[in-house]
Amino acid sequence: MLLGMDMPVKPASPGTTAFFVQAAISFGVALVAVCVAIVYLPVNGWVRAFFALGLLYTVTSAFTLAKCVRDRQEDRNLVSRVDQARLEKFLAEHDPFKVETT
Repeated sequence: MLLGMDMPVKPASPGTTAFFVQAAISFGVALVAVCVAIVYLPVNGWVRAFFALGLLYTVTSAFTLAKCVRDRQEDRNLVSRVDQARLEKFLAEHDPFKVETT
């Protein structure tokens, strides 16, 4: 058996739950801010600038949230692939007809 085969696999730099929650809240706040601006502000040049900033914040928050979701999914897939490789190696090395004498 290879050294370290029994050790669990940890991703190199996992995203923390706090960062994931912050990204989700940030996206929600940005979306609500843009919706409130659309409903309650009169339409003039300043409003258009506000919409542009709100939209920019919403888009960047959406990308951050998407990255967090993708990173979590990749972390799960990596652990699954390593576990599958370990199982395949174990099954390949296993000889059911080998007789052990003590």
